[in-house]
Amino acid sequence: MLMATFERRTESGPLARAVAAEIRAAMGRHRKSGLQLATATGLSQNYLAKRLRDEAPFTINDIEKICSVLEEDFAALMASAAAHVGTLF
Repeated sequence: MLMATFERRTESGPLARAVAAEIRAAMGRHRKSGLQLATATGLSQNYLAKRLRDEAPFTINDIEKICSVLEEDFAALMASAAAHVGTLF
């Protein structure tokens, strides 16, 4: 039986960094601080800050919560991030 091995990735890859950049831009458009966003989403400030600094990737659940709070379209945010992969870094 062939078993795949998966490496746990803790650093943010190109798409994760692009998603974080889109979230930072949305925060600016909505004039939300990290503390305000953390409080509204139920995420800890430290957890959110680490991801906004590209030290770890956001989960899909995180992005859904953030989009809901910021009233951003999830699909549009992800499409914009995907379009910028490779041009931001």
